[in-house]
Amino acid sequence: MKTTLPRRLAGWLAERDPIPTTGQAVLSYYADSGVFDRESIQLKRIVDQRTEAMIEDAFGPVETAIAADFDVDPAEVAFSYDTKLTMPAELTLGQIYRTARRRADDGADPVALSMWADGVPDDDLAENDAAGPVSFRRAITDEQWQTGPSSPQDLVDGGDYLTRLVLAALIDGDMRDAINDAEFDDFAVGFEVTPEERRRVAEIAQETLASELEATFERLPADVRNIYEWAVDLSERHQDRDPHFRDLFEAARDGDQAAREQIRTEYRDASLSAFDTEITLFEDVETLPYLKTQYARVGVIYDGMIEMYRRAGLPVDEAFKRSIVLAIIGAQIWLDDLDDYADDRLEGQLTPVTAEYVLADDPTTAYNQVVAISEQYFDLAEQFATETDSPLTGIATEYIYRSGDPGVLPGAAATDSA
Repeated sequence: MKTTLPRRLAGWLAERDPIPTTGQAVLSYYADSGVFDRESIQLKRIVDQRTEAMIEDAFGPVETAIAADFDVDPAEVAFSYDTKLTMPAELTLGQIYRTARRRADDGADPVALSMWADGVPDDDLAENDAAGPVSFRRAITDEQWQTGPSSPQDLVDGGDYLTRLVLAALIDGDMRDAINDAEFDDFAVGFEVTPEERRRVAEIAQETLASELEATFERLPADVRNIYEWAVDLSERHQDRDPHFRDLFEAARDGDQAAREQIRTEYRDASLSAFDTEITLFEDVETLPYLKTQYARVGVIYDGMIEMYRRAGLPVDEAFKRSIVLAIIGAQIWLDDLDDYADDRLEGQLTPVTAEYVLADDPTTAYNQVVAISEQYFDLAEQFATETDSPLTGIATEYIYRSGDPGVLPGAAATDSA
């Protein structure tokens, strides 16, 4: 099929530096897929505002707890936590909103009637019970959670509720990792604290968020909690293998050919049996390099996140889940692992990027491999985004790709000059 002139023009514009990255992503996705959906761009703005309000709502109890522990006026506490992990939840809420609008046949816009439409809901719109504030206007009954929200407004309310929970869960997990690694710089509190006090801020924030999560899970079907705990368990099992992977990396750098081969078989081309669990997500894409290890490292958390929506009866299909998981794995390699290459190499951390440089015969080959592998993930993520009719996810994938800077890697100069 020939590409139309507007799509060719969009592809040309997407490569022009004066165009902002977001604009390049929109144009490039249109050039690749033929999909240009103004509604999705508008939905992104709506979702951004509402998820910001949800995070603000989640941090309210955190600020109260910090004020009490430090004996300061609550008005002086302005807690924030810098994390990049919430985008998949935002994309999922956008997809649910999109579905709700398409199912509405009475002329009403269920998205506009969300209780989050004007920011954090007023107290008189929130139902309060022993578990604390419940963040949805029309109380969702136990029966609805078991059968799944049915009306378009139910979809919006259920999507809001699950997203509020998922955002807190993602931030809680990120906070746990930061505390375990003694990294406290991302915990801001709005008043002067010593390094030791900042550690205490982090501990209070995580403990408060975890307590709120526990109360929220109590309102949902047990299957929702079970899939969350499964995802966390698998991720932690992968983390437990980190010392082994570090040992292989150091040995391979010292010239141990057997260690290099182990990196290939156990890390680059690992089988699912390494994780002793049933995973069906990878049907037809099992041969992607690093798929199994990076799924266990980062992808499984987002698989679990999507399944939380699905098991609460919300309409999120398999292709959407694949697009999210593949985009996240690609982002981990293309953004974090690429940017951290020098530090990871110095510290002996095995990642797909450091692995390629120890497996390849020269830096240029390694560089080309990193770029090619990353592009495989992004191409597949876009393919599944188009299949599931999620332009937002396709655009987000393009945005991630255009935000990476492979030029920082060894071998990049030789490739650029070729």
